[in-house]
Amino acid sequence: MSAEDLAVYRDVENRRRASPAMQAITGIPDPGASIEWQELPLPDRGLAVRIYRPTPGQGSSPADQALPLVLHVHGGGFVGTAVQSDWVNSRLATRLHALVVSVEHRLVAPDTPLSAAADDAWEALRHLVRHASDLGIDAARTAVFGESCGALITTLTALRVKEAGLRLRAQVLVNPVVDMTDTMLDHASVIRHADSPTLTVPQLQLIRRLAIPPGTDARALSPLHADDLTGLAPALVIVPTHDPLADHGRRFSERLRAAGTPVRLTEYAGAGHAFLSMPGVAPDADAARTEILDFLRGALA
Repeated sequence: MSAEDLAVYRDVENRRRASPAMQAITGIPDPGASIEWQELPLPDRGLAVRIYRPTPGQGSSPADQALPLVLHVHGGGFVGTAVQSDWVNSRLATRLHALVVSVEHRLVAPDTPLSAAADDAWEALRHLVRHASDLGIDAARTAVFGESCGALITTLTALRVKEAGLRLRAQVLVNPVVDMTDTMLDHASVIRHADSPTLTVPQLQLIRRLAIPPGTDARALSPLHADDLTGLAPALVIVPTHDPLADHGRRFSERLRAAGTPVRLTEYAGAGHAFLSMPGVAPDADAARTEILDFLRGALA
């Protein structure tokens, strides 16, 4: 796929994912949540985020109480939009009584490698925490949540949080990518599910080519190969078994446990990649959403 082909495809696909007709697949947002786009004024640019907030009367907390923060990063890599996750994020906002902020990060492309998307998530989180009192956020109750390539970005953010001396309460990783090195495609699940309906090896090859330009240290963008995974927030790792990336999640869970991080690994038998974003056609999406909600409720209490 050329740069021109990618730009055309991405524009068409993202408009499709944001269309009302797609809600038959991606799910109807919770009517108890307000949803709006905002732009975060970062030092060198504006960054679009999609904000989900419980409307007055939702939840059990007083209206003037600061809300816990869940920073979300959508999947897709070279394509995708926060809108595709309205179903799960709006429900987290209402049922957790939390502010959920989904980052419309720069998508990987010839001029925007993965490091740019990782910077977007980290800088969004840092901005939100620094301005917590203005935004009605309780920064001491912060979690991160990502799907697919968004889970990779989320994990890189969690590592930067630790380096900055900050603290997260939890991290949720759904069908995560965690290996962007030359061994990305060597995992048994990649070989077994190379032609799955929602993720294929050619797509993974394209993501890696765009995400890791020549001369880039792939290990620095591969949490599976991080030198130090100690001191990270407790993790929920959700793995659909019919997913090329299933072994990414399994192996990363093993590494987290070895580093002393509490990990809950749940496998959804027969589910495919990106199933959480397709509740209209993926029966396990609701069960996974419930598990994420319960995990975050305990972590953010």
